[in-house]
Amino acid sequence: MAKTIRKRKKLPTPEPVPSEHETGDSSGEESVESAATEMTDLDGEDVLESGQSDAAEDDTDVEDAGEGNDEDVEAESGDDTDAEDAGEANDEETPESGESDAAEDDSDGEESGEDADDDEEELKELGSTGSQKSAMAYSEKSFTDLGLGKWLVKLLTEYGMQAPTPVQANCIPKVLEGSDVLGCAKTGTGKTLAFALPILQKLVIDPYGVFALVLTPTRELAYQIADQFKAFGRPINLKLSTITGGMGQTLQANELARQPHIVVATPGRLADLIQSDPEGLARAFKKIQFLVLDEGDQMLDGPYGPELAVIFKALPKKRQTLLFSATITSALTQLHQVSVSKPYFFEDVDEVKTVEKLEQRFVLCPVSVKDAYLVYVVKSFYESRSDRSILIFAQTCRECQALALMFQKLGFQAGSLHSLIPQKERNLALTKFRSKELRILLCTDVASRGLDIPHVDLVVNHNIPRSPKTYVHRVGRSARAGRFGSAVTFCTQYDIGLLREVEALVGRKMDKLKVNSTKVSKFVTDVLLLKREAEIKLERQKFGEKREIHKRTKMALEGLDEEQIEEAVKMQAEWRKKKTQKLKEKLPEAPEPPPKKTKKVGKSPAFVDSGKKAKVRKVK
Repeated sequence: MAKTIRKRKKLPTPEPVPSEHETGDSSGEESVESAATEMTDLDGEDVLESGQSDAAEDDTDVEDAGEGNDEDVEAESGDDTDAEDAGEANDEETPESGESDAAEDDSDGEESGEDADDDEEELKELGSTGSQKSAMAYSEKSFTDLGLGKWLVKLLTEYGMQAPTPVQANCIPKVLEGSDVLGCAKTGTGKTLAFALPILQKLVIDPYGVFALVLTPTRELAYQIADQFKAFGRPINLKLSTITGGMGQTLQANELARQPHIVVATPGRLADLIQSDPEGLARAFKKIQFLVLDEGDQMLDGPYGPELAVIFKALPKKRQTLLFSATITSALTQLHQVSVSKPYFFEDVDEVKTVEKLEQRFVLCPVSVKDAYLVYVVKSFYESRSDRSILIFAQTCRECQALALMFQKLGFQAGSLHSLIPQKERNLALTKFRSKELRILLCTDVASRGLDIPHVDLVVNHNIPRSPKTYVHRVGRSARAGRFGSAVTFCTQYDIGLLREVEALVGRKMDKLKVNSTKVSKFVTDVLLLKREAEIKLERQKFGEKREIHKRTKMALEGLDEEQIEEAVKMQAEWRKKKTQKLKEKLPEAPEPPPKKTKKVGKSPAFVDSGKKAKVRKVK
């Protein structure tokens, strides 16, 4: 590693993960579950399932939709941020159990030198095809055949786009015809251009006022979509406004008053602006021709109901509605909320929900030393491939920030991206990661939706997400636009049920990535201590406290007295508790630990010579 780490008092070495010859074929369900059962006995029985942590302790962003959560927002004028960071928890995860019992027989689970060499070789092969580019599926039609103007086709040629992807070839003509469209295709297949190009084509014919409104769940995705509109709208002097949290409301209100052609927004901030001036700003949207919901399933399924209701009320009934996402489930049944006519539905049908060129592996490890396994795998990839980038997803804001601090202390160039850091810092981290100034970016699910980051070679899931759909979006940050990529998911003995759900959704079995547990054990002491130091630092900084203060401030400004505020906070806690209970009901139970193995004591296990007479000793 980049820095020399001072020696510390050595902690008990964790028992190695069962090797292949102990667990059988790693691709089989029985082998994985048997290995997990052994680790259950190793780690202790008091650890909760990762997917069942008490949400009463996880102050999730879900119920904070539309509320302020960034330091720069509070420093300005109490501006509210948007609902974009929904689904991303911001407090501590369920505490992990202590270290495994060092009193277990050291010979159990020992790996032979040959097996260790195989593990090393397999780890070195991870992402070996990451820099190659594969053949991506394209339509036989040309962009001209789709009805696009010559000026757009010329721009596409300049940007190296010769033929449309299936989602573009099927959706663009329907949008130009005037139909509502619901498009579902894998990540990295060009869904943004599937709605941006026909909107620009129609805008040229009849440009006026606010022509199209694009709603997206995250700020980063809003800026990315805006950049693509700017790139293709350059020849027609496109006027565009990006409305998100983290920026001054007055400045954004002035932008909307100037009637831009395209507005790209997150729902929380836009709803705030409309409510602040219902007679002025709301009227700016009365004649729009297009409403686009990017990542539409999250928009309709998530906690955006109140904000969307405010926005839809300001929109005309006669409009085209376009909805795109990589995963569309219950959103299909909610289309009547946003679409006044029967939409054209396109789905890029494939049994495998992730792109073919994505290598997907999982690492089976004890929950108490998962961070050590994470560091070992990331370090091996980081040092063996000097030009590759790694995106690591964590479950909560606190966990994300603690891991980022830990990696920085270990000497890695690492940044963080989550909803509890100011917008400027989020933008800076993303820019540095895109330019490879940072090669490791730790983030929450705020970065899992739609972000197009070139050359993400390895996506790491520090936890298995509770929703299998989230897994699809996370790993979709790699292997984009026909490139090869890799994804590694860390699975503890309590995550087997979640792993099976993910495999069922993506339509393929993931292969086990063998890791040399003996070498991992050398990192345990340093990793655990540095992780604890990072957590103490966050506690001293009162990490996340400003969000709670801002939430209560907003309630007070809305006219609620102290008792009403406390009641609202209590109701939110109850809501989180009910949500967690529903998750627990859906998740399978953790595997039962096996009975303790009988250990032999000398030649006669049942008797011990005390010098007087033989006594029966209970075998533990």
